[in-house]
Amino acid sequence: MSDGSAERNNPPAALHRPVFPEGRAARQRPSDAPCPERDRPYVLVATILASAMAFIDSTVVTIALPALQDDLSASFSALQWVVNAYALLLGGLILIGGGAGDRYGRKRVFLIGIVVFALSSLGCAIAPNVETLILARAGKGIGAALLVPQSLAIIAAAFPKDVRGRAIGIWAGASAITTAMGPPIGGFLIDVLDWRVVFWINLPLSAVAILITLRHVPESRNRSVEGPLDWPGGALAVIGFGALTLGLTLLSEAQDMMLYAGAALIAGLVALIGFIAVEARTPNPLMPLTLFRDRSFTAANFMTLFLYGALYGIMFLLPFDLIGRRGFTATEVGLVSLPIGIIIGVFSKLAGGAADRNGPRPFLVAGSVLVAGSAVLLGANLDDFRFGVIAPVLMLAFGMAMVVAPLTTAVMNAAADDNAGAASGVNNAASRLAGLFAVAILGSVASIAFSAAIGGEPSADGMRFGVLPEAGHALRPAVETAFLSGYTAALWVAALWSALAALVALLFLGPRARNRSHPAGQQ
Repeated sequence: MSDGSAERNNPPAALHRPVFPEGRAARQRPSDAPCPERDRPYVLVATILASAMAFIDSTVVTIALPALQDDLSASFSALQWVVNAYALLLGGLILIGGGAGDRYGRKRVFLIGIVVFALSSLGCAIAPNVETLILARAGKGIGAALLVPQSLAIIAAAFPKDVRGRAIGIWAGASAITTAMGPPIGGFLIDVLDWRVVFWINLPLSAVAILITLRHVPESRNRSVEGPLDWPGGALAVIGFGALTLGLTLLSEAQDMMLYAGAALIAGLVALIGFIAVEARTPNPLMPLTLFRDRSFTAANFMTLFLYGALYGIMFLLPFDLIGRRGFTATEVGLVSLPIGIIIGVFSKLAGGAADRNGPRPFLVAGSVLVAGSAVLLGANLDDFRFGVIAPVLMLAFGMAMVVAPLTTAVMNAAADDNAGAASGVNNAASRLAGLFAVAILGSVASIAFSAAIGGEPSADGMRFGVLPEAGHALRPAVETAFLSGYTAALWVAALWSALAALVALLFLGPRARNRSHPAGQQ
């Protein structure tokens, strides 16, 4: 959750992170003086452009998946990695990115991040096969992990306190609008041109952001930060989460891959145990273990994993149903997702204020139940467009609007003020990693259920989840039935996760989580 208030207003990729995603950077007073007033609008433009590219990337790519699956003859597990390569590197390295900006200069790290993101976008745009695309997507994740944490920190350093809140509000609102508009615009470009255009478009945007940053953004750093970055912790986190994701994804492959899946899962667990051991000893941990001594903090992060896992999983699976089964265009899929960003942007602030007065629990429970209901309704596969698509999408949007700000408030209020940055960083990483595991787990569930159902149709051997024959084809009924088996099974798991999120909120996030000193709402 969290790159500032923008995410609470955005669809999938951007909907999930707590305030001050940069971790410590945004919570500490910058040592450098604010920049001249004439440069401040340019600072906003540069940070909005760069942040929007990273936020939009995840949402638009999910819409492009059916097209690139057909064009590159990609397996469903490969599509999972197209999404997860980005999420893995972003989630695993975002705390390293924030720490690097504090130590080496936010402008410098911001520029490096934009350049890496742009070059990797070029790699995606010209990728001749899905393997190259996955590698380039991983590069984009590294770039995003460097640039995203700097956005609010640069604004905090460039604007004096008396106008900083308004500047952050402008950044959040503009980022929310651009992110919400990303899917419909991206879908239209995919339909009119090609799926590769969603990557080409990052090049001119990156060039503008770089030029503005070089001319108008001052350098700043946190001069109170001491000690080296926790590189061992960052490396073990990426290795551990990557191995677990690989193992979960391999579960959807043929039986002869089970041994490799098991080995990857064991390796991932060993790496994560090593990560926890390193965090317990290092003087500058990425994830201070002392934070988890607070029951509310631990519960809120478990809720984040469950709820954002459900959200990411739903948004990953939905385009396959809309495009593959219902025959929607990519533009239409983008328009279907548009209300999510708008509703969250409009109502999450209201929910945050109400949670400040009444405590977050009722909103967290009710919102999670709505998300669970959305998954159940989507999994019912109703042919009526109003009740089979529009109603559950609106339920999802209103459910997340009720949850985003109160959940961030619960996280931030569970940590002492001097640990607020670390707390938001941990929750930010939790929301991103929730999406990583959701795509791997729900993708495997869908694929396994599809394979089991299609097994009764020998002539359909080699068919993949998400790829349906043309209407009228002899195999269409059998493949569609198998697709719905996989789609429904995965959505039921998402509904279960949302229900577990509601249960965690009900049992462990009581009235004492009410706002005491922190802002309500996350980005």
